[in-house]
Amino acid sequence: MRVRLRIAVLAVAALLVAGVAAAEPLGSYFTLTPFAGYTTFDGNLRFPGSNPLKDDVYAGGRFGWWSKRWWGIEAAAGFTPTREDVPGGADANFWHASGNLLLIPYKSRAGDAFVFGGYGYGSLKPTGGGSDVHYGTVEVGGGVRFWMTDAVGVRLEARNVSLMQKDPTVDFLFNNLVLGAGIELALGATPRDTDGDGVPDKKDKCPNTPKGARVDENGCPLDTDADRIFDGLDQCPGTPRGCVVDARGCPIDSDGDGVCDGLDKCADTPKGAVVDKNGCPIDTDGDGVYDGLDKCPNTIHGCTVDASGCPKDSDGDGVCDGLDKCPETPAGAKIDVNGCPIEIMEKETEMLDTGMIRLQNVNFETDKSDLLPEDFATLDVVGEVLEKWPALRIEIGGHTDNRGSAKHNQKLSEARASAVLTYLEQKFTKLKPEQFSVKGYGKSVPLAPNTSELNMAKNRRVEFVVQNKDVLKREIERRRLLQQNETLPAPVSAPADTTKKP
Repeated sequence: MRVRLRIAVLAVAALLVAGVAAAEPLGSYFTLTPFAGYTTFDGNLRFPGSNPLKDDVYAGGRFGWWSKRWWGIEAAAGFTPTREDVPGGADANFWHASGNLLLIPYKSRAGDAFVFGGYGYGSLKPTGGGSDVHYGTVEVGGGVRFWMTDAVGVRLEARNVSLMQKDPTVDFLFNNLVLGAGIELALGATPRDTDGDGVPDKKDKCPNTPKGARVDENGCPLDTDADRIFDGLDQCPGTPRGCVVDARGCPIDSDGDGVCDGLDKCADTPKGAVVDKNGCPIDTDGDGVYDGLDKCPNTIHGCTVDASGCPKDSDGDGVCDGLDKCPETPAGAKIDVNGCPIEIMEKETEMLDTGMIRLQNVNFETDKSDLLPEDFATLDVVGEVLEKWPALRIEIGGHTDNRGSAKHNQKLSEARASAVLTYLEQKFTKLKPEQFSVKGYGKSVPLAPNTSELNMAKNRRVEFVVQNKDVLKREIERRRLLQQNETLPAPVSAPADTTKKP
């Protein structure tokens, strides 16, 4: 009955300890266990006389080595002061010591269970004098351990110490039960590293480091490139400081220009554009189309370009729009560096030098005022010149040879001059009707005697005569100063229109 009660007490104690256990030594380690309990002696064991021994307290210790896995070895020893279980019985001491192999069938952080078996030595010694009795022992048993920390635990154990003795006729075997508990101290265990960062918990100032992150000597994660993704987890460890990164620690480049978000000062760069170190598109030729997208990267500054960055040349004269000072040059016309037909320059020079432009190659239907298609290019040159001189007042004069009557020729020449003005006003809408007047001279002002076909062709002509030549004089003076690199007055412009409109 007493034995059952003691077992129940130990079981309850084990459950209480299990409720708070939350640790265990790691790796292989030594243990040292001061141990106390109670010894229940075999009823057949008689010492020092013929009486059984009284059950009594037990004191001892255990010293062992435990492997990383499921076994260990241990030395156990202890003694019980006892006496014969009769009134006035003699006192005695029970001793034992053994070496044991331990097996661990169950192991967890909550605790472990173990069984053991081994051989040893035992003795009974009377305290009042007399001879000792020595035995060989077989010790078997088991128990549980509950760890309070990684170095300190509670051990509960039941051990059967079998005393073996031979006499000439029979072998004796006495089974003595030791129940007890001890404080088990783990020595030399591997320090616990809960987060697996290589720094023991007791030194780890950052105990919840993510698995795989590299840490400093204090167990705190390293982030060399300061992108908030720890070294060891960072798949792009050399990220420039300031870059926005993804969950892997790699820079994000939303517009794909090679400059990461966070450093990119032009975050919406079109795909394919070449950028500077700030992520801003480069436009080397200044045409408004970025390098990398510009299919004509060396466009002359000032040219108008298309969406591909290539210069536009609306009139196909080889001088790009934007630099072309004569953007509607007729097809096939010879031009100067400004995109203006050379004929225009020649006609403008003629006007400045003579105060007029004379056309002797304007052809009409015979005895009619209808212009022929081959006249259009010649008249277009004159229209280009006159559009540049909105301040001039021009008389368009028609002339014929001497064939036919004077009245007929005068009327025909006026009709032809009017046809020329009508063409110019329709083709060149910037010309103002109030700039022009029309007059027919017929055959009254010949350039040469009408004695040959060549001379008569010279007399058949159209003349654009400047009526306000002071405008031409001012422009001539301006150009002279330009050649001398002097300060120039403003170019001649149209005077304010003070005429009343109907």
